[in-house]
Amino acid sequence: MKHKKPEILGSEIVAQSRLFKIEQVNLKFSNQVERQYERMKGNNRGAVMVVPVLNGDTLLLGREYAAGTHTYELGFPKGLIDPGEEAHEAANRELQEEIGFGARKLTHLMELSLAPGYFASKMQIFIAEELYESVLEGDEPEPIEMVPWPLDNWQSLLELDDFSESRSVSALFLAQKYLKL
Repeated sequence: MKHKKPEILGSEIVAQSRLFKIEQVNLKFSNQVERQYERMKGNNRGAVMVVPVLNGDTLLLGREYAAGTHTYELGFPKGLIDPGEEAHEAANRELQEEIGFGARKLTHLMELSLAPGYFASKMQIFIAEELYESVLEGDEPEPIEMVPWPLDNWQSLLELDDFSESRSVSALFLAQKYLKL
């Protein structure tokens, strides 16, 4: 069954910070029911996450502080796409900023939604191969700990308490499918 999108009757920004804008949207559904929803307005540029594979046998992850959970999380390099930048360029830049490697080969795996009920942004997932050492200065307040992980032991990442971010878990499974592990 194909649904007709609700009609937007109006919208307004009800709160904002340096990073986020919260928009209230008044909707009318096809059955005439009206509702108010709130959503975070993104920057519409999107974001990237990269699964780096070194020498065909090692995953490269980073451990960095996550303010939302007030923990250090293990995950794949990620970041926003800068204005005027293509997704693959952002992926290669984030690799260099976060783990000190660039990629000669980047393959787009999938576009993921991030909490689509509340957030409009999308994340492009890439796998990076043919890596070479290259460091760019990033915007992180402290160095990200780079963690090499044996590719043939990828499943054990799922047992770690600090490897819990849904985007990194999704990226791991997409990489596993791509690499036919």
